[in-house]
Amino acid sequence: MTDYKNLKLIATSSPHIRSHETTRSIMLDVIIAMLPALLFACISFGLRALLLTAVSVVACVFWEWLYRKLMKKPDSIGDLSAVVTGMLLAFVCPVQMDYWMIVIGDFFSIIVVKQLFGGIGKNFLNPALAGRAMLVASYAGTMTSWADPTAGSIPLLGSTADVVTTATPLAMMKQGAFEEVLSTYDLTSMFTGTGLPGSMGEVSAVALLVGFAYLLWRKVIGWQIPVCYIATVAVLTFLFPTYGTGTQWMLYNVLGGGLFLGAIFMATDYTTSPVTKKGQVIYGIGCGVFTVLIRYFGSYNEGVCYSIMVMNLLVPLIDKYTKPTRFGVVKSEKKEAAAK
Repeated sequence: MTDYKNLKLIATSSPHIRSHETTRSIMLDVIIAMLPALLFACISFGLRALLLTAVSVVACVFWEWLYRKLMKKPDSIGDLSAVVTGMLLAFVCPVQMDYWMIVIGDFFSIIVVKQLFGGIGKNFLNPALAGRAMLVASYAGTMTSWADPTAGSIPLLGSTADVVTTATPLAMMKQGAFEEVLSTYDLTSMFTGTGLPGSMGEVSAVALLVGFAYLLWRKVIGWQIPVCYIATVAVLTFLFPTYGTGTQWMLYNVLGGGLFLGAIFMATDYTTSPVTKKGQVIYGIGCGVFTVLIRYFGSYNEGVCYSIMVMNLLVPLIDKYTKPTRFGVVKSEKKEAAAK
């Protein structure tokens, strides 16, 4: 007979799944995945790309530390989420922007969007994208000017007023200059990012795909959101080309702008994306639809930033209607629960 009195039973609350993954390890994987894009930005735009990223990271860490200190909350900078936000915000900004501007964007991302709502895991918008949206609204001229990577190096310090700027391929396409885009940028340069103007972290699709492969290998993210997002943009632009052939228009829309950066690193944010596989597919398709709508009918030639934020707001609704039925629950009970 079993001696139950001498059994060492441990009673704990669910869930009972054990994993060696932590917030810090996941964020570290994301940082590693972004390094190829950062390296290419340094090669393309010079060391100012590295310094701008460093300033953004330090500012994000400082703002998070300061808020937690003033509010007498546990220190959270060790989870590296502020580092990820700092890198992502730098990635979606022009490399020649003033350092003080990105510090303001970091403040908005960390304090307003993240910490005021409770910190990591409780923000309803992607902090880096919200910071970029604020910077575009506040400093539209700077945030829509792109350094020409073929026109020489950009000074690390001092004024960048003399930096040569040029339109991005998407901006040229929006203005109807698609033939000029075809003659200026071939598909190889669009894929590799060589000589391509734009936000410092978005120009090289191949560098971002290397990061995507790493995140998939490490099982940090799934394929559903990035693939559904990019595929939706590809299908819609192929079916409804504005200029050129469907294939040409589709390839330049997919490879131009921040689609790969947004689909791989922004839309997959754990906090602001659905938890179910079905929900992630819907979310990715929604991001793609809104991106194409903004590019086609909006005054803005991009669309990734705002489409992801719009879908961020719909995540609770998507989760509500895509969550699986609990074992033993009949349909009538499920409908009653959903109606509450």
